[in-house]
Amino acid sequence: MTTETRIDTGTDELLCVIRDHVATITLNRPEARNAFSDTLTPALRSMIKSFGENPEVGALLLTGAGTAFCAGGNVKGMGAHRDKKKLEMSYDEKVADLQERQRLLTGALASVRKPTIAALPGPAVGAGLALALACDIRLAAQSAFVSTGYVRVALSGDYGIAWLLTRLVGTSRARELMFTGDKVDAARCEAIGLVNRVVPDDKLQAEAFALARSMAEGPTLALRYIKDNLDEALQFDFATARDHEAERLVRLTTTADHKEAVQAFIDKRKPVFRGS
Repeated sequence: MTTETRIDTGTDELLCVIRDHVATITLNRPEARNAFSDTLTPALRSMIKSFGENPEVGALLLTGAGTAFCAGGNVKGMGAHRDKKKLEMSYDEKVADLQERQRLLTGALASVRKPTIAALPGPAVGAGLALALACDIRLAAQSAFVSTGYVRVALSGDYGIAWLLTRLVGTSRARELMFTGDKVDAARCEAIGLVNRVVPDDKLQAEAFALARSMAEGPTLALRYIKDNLDEALQFDFATARDHEAERLVRLTTTADHKEAVQAFIDKRKPVFRGS
């Protein structure tokens, strides 16, 4: 029987459960389209770090409650000046503060050495889109859409969105999406490679979880090395990346998981990986 472990995030604005070695993280502010808040965002940063380091978690699944993924920042709050401490910060202090918050959110998510999946039940906008882009794979409901959104509030972007978007859909499309801030429906997102798969709204969560579970059941170290190889494909020249691939593959040939995979192939059965 499958057991589900609920994790105390310290707030009802973020729900987390672990089931079948999948950590599902749900942004839970449906009344605000799951926009970031001073309560939700610190909890999200904490959970990403915790699950990234938890050996019992094989994959992370991020989603939003209700009919949105994440609307990004709270636009109404941008002019409210609620945080007196931030008002008193110097320019350099504000820059350092944002850089640190970015590093601990999309930076930490992109650095997780496990498969990460975003399931978009609805809009992903601004920093919420950056959050989805920082995941390895994105599934979208048919009714979902995305928008960079920044130009509409006279801002330029944060949380690494320009870098992530450019590498995902290419320079020309990234510039179009950033300059216009247009809404892009799920079908076009799939056509340009912004999401991997579009599924019926009522099947999104089941399909996303099934995909995450299939990865969580995989060989942990091999998946980590595959992710390293894929990241280096964007950073290094062919020869360097190829040499690093060789080093990792040779290390994996000595693991118990590799031996189990080979034996399972011979026995015509599903392998059972132990992460060693």
